[in-house]
Amino acid sequence: MITGLDHVQLAAPPGTEDALRAYYGDLLGMTELPKPPALAARGGCWFGAGTAHLHLGTDPSFRPARKAHPGLRVTGIDAFAARLTAAGAPLTWDDGLPSHRRFYTTDPVGNRLEFLEPTAPD
Repeated sequence: MITGLDHVQLAAPPGTEDALRAYYGDLLGMTELPKPPALAARGGCWFGAGTAHLHLGTDPSFRPARKAHPGLRVTGIDAFAARLTAAGAPLTWDDGLPSHRRFYTTDPVGNRLEFLEPTAPD
């Protein structure tokens, strides 16, 4: 029986770990999670914030995910959007989801990310 979502994996080109750490760690404020040694040898990096865990694995045939994406809940979405905009991240606001404010952006390697904040209790 499924009891929850453990993580979402996104791909990245080999050698982009420093850019990913700067984006997911420094800009988004996620914590880098240690990878088991056998998996660390493959490259990439893992991040977590609250119950959200993102694994970024390297892929020599990398193509960014332009449609598939993780949806990450935030608080203070306007301040969060301003922080990303100040760092030069492109934002696209979308009002298509009732009872939520949300926008899309891309990480440094082109993967699509959604950030959303409920406007009414779940």
